Amino acid sequence: MKPLAEATGHVAAPIADVRRRLLELLEGARTEDGLIVVQGGWWYRAEYHLSPGDQGTRVTLLVFNAATTARWAVPLANRFFVGFQAEVHDGFQKLLHTLNP
Repeated sequence: MKPLAEATGHVAAPIADVRRRLLELLEGARTEDGLIVVQGGWWYRAEYHLSPGDQGTRVTLLVFNAATTARWAVPLANRFFVGFQAEVHDGFQKLLHTLNP
C-alpha cells in the first residue's frame, strides 16, 4: 500500500524513550507489529517507524488510506485539500521538536 504522505526526521534520544513519548503524546496511539499507530476518522492511519540513527532515533511517518468504504474518495479528497503534504510535514516537524531533549 502506497502512503499518501511521508516524512522522516531525527530525535536525539534512544528508541525506547521516543516510543514511550510518542505513546504519551499521540492521542489514541498504540503499538502494532513494532510500530506506533494512530488511526482516526473513516480513512486516516499514521504509522511511526522507529530505527537506530546517528546518535539517536530515526523517525519515519507514513500516512495511509485505511478506509473500508469509499476508499477511492480519499486520494481524490486529499488532492482537493490544498496543502495536505505541507500540513503533514509541518505537524511532523513540530512533533520532532517536542520529542527532542
